[in-house]
Amino acid sequence: MSRALQRKIHVGCRELGMDSDARKALQLVVTCKASMTDMTEADLNAVLKRLKQDGFKATSGVKKHAKASRPDLRLVHVLWRKLGDAGELRDASRKGLNTFIRARFENAWSNVPADVDMMRDHQEIDQVIQALKSWGKRVDINFDWSDHRK
Repeated sequence: MSRALQRKIHVGCRELGMDSDARKALQLVVTCKASMTDMTEADLNAVLKRLKQDGFKATSGVKKHAKASRPDLRLVHVLWRKLGDAGELRDASRKGLNTFIRARFENAWSNVPADVDMMRDHQEIDQVIQALKSWGKRVDINFDWSDHRK
């Protein structure tokens, strides 16, 4: 956790226009320690709190994608997430899904989109859905949707 806090402090200082010397001076004022390696997690949190008081707006660092515009594309994401939750994927991220689509359908389709949400051909989307359902069936994942229709 402390490494993540150190990274946030560096990002905060960069966003506030502070160089290394200014950051160390701030750390010294807040914690009486100039080096982050000497700080406890509480010290790092105190420095981060001070940066936030000075105007730093920390973000989670996780890019949130907008919900897919089409229900069939949302189903692709749900199936991919269920495979990931079952431990069947090396990369359960959106990037992993795009890699799967490229690898699986590159030779069958004339054009594979860069991102799954750019897909527009309903037949191609259905092929992805069927491939993911088949994968789930092979590894005994129950795609029971009855509880989702309430």
